[in-house]
Amino acid sequence: MAQVTPAMTASPAQTEYVLTLSCPDRIGIVAAVAGALAEGGGNILASAQFDDRDTGRFFMRVQYALEQGDPETMRGRIAAVAARFAMDWQLVDASVRPRLLVLVSRFGHCLNDLLYRFGSGLLKAEIAGVVSNHRDFYRLSASYDVPFHHLPVTQGTKAEREADLLRIVEAERIDCIVLARYMQVLSPDVCERLKGRIINIHHSFLPSFKGASPYTQAHQRGVKLIGATAHYVTDDLDEGPIIEQDVIRVDHTMTPEDLMAAGRDVECAVLARAVKYHVERRVLLNGHRTIVFR
Repeated sequence: MAQVTPAMTASPAQTEYVLTLSCPDRIGIVAAVAGALAEGGGNILASAQFDDRDTGRFFMRVQYALEQGDPETMRGRIAAVAARFAMDWQLVDASVRPRLLVLVSRFGHCLNDLLYRFGSGLLKAEIAGVVSNHRDFYRLSASYDVPFHHLPVTQGTKAEREADLLRIVEAERIDCIVLARYMQVLSPDVCERLKGRIINIHHSFLPSFKGASPYTQAHQRGVKLIGATAHYVTDDLDEGPIIEQDVIRVDHTMTPEDLMAAGRDVECAVLARAVKYHVERRVLLNGHRTIVFR
């Protein structure tokens, strides 16, 4: 059963951290974590946990402020608890913003939305660059002072362009890649090397309407709901762990173009939420599923 503790207000001088963990479920996990944080001078601001009874694993996200004590000493206390409970865990400074690389082709609605959120301070991340196999959005990127990388892809240059992409990821210290309607399939090697660090968005008609013109296919079938799915990328195309989804109602009066416009709005909203959850360390992998602490 999931439980969420409302956040308290931290002093501006305090440094905040986010601890995420998963482990086999057993009695005493929450008490041990809270005790270690208290002993190290940490004030818990928000806490959420979930016990997956199907798998017997426990998941937790804790945001705390270090009011006194040393960060490395606190890390040592947490490590001791983690060893005791066989935890997979991560501790990050909440003030450090993850660096994103956005990949796009010729549909720019999701890119435009993410850049606006970044430029207005709504997205707690840095967009370090935009990569595209076309030049359509270099002016849009430049308007936000975001570097634009044009990497045209053909069948004969796919491997070379992926090598260029990986060089950008390394040079720019990229934490997460966002496929904002990037219409190229990444190779299994890239998917494996960046596992858990690539987020994709697509319409939610799959697998019903595959291939070209899904909105025309949907219109011909008279669908009443359209939506979008954001998920982590794996080498199994469009089958990675789902982070976020949404749908809206449509009707017989709408043309394929109307459906596409509505679908783009949903795609923007779903991708933005998925990226937000990821960069705020609210997503924990649970096998092929995700635990999302909103």
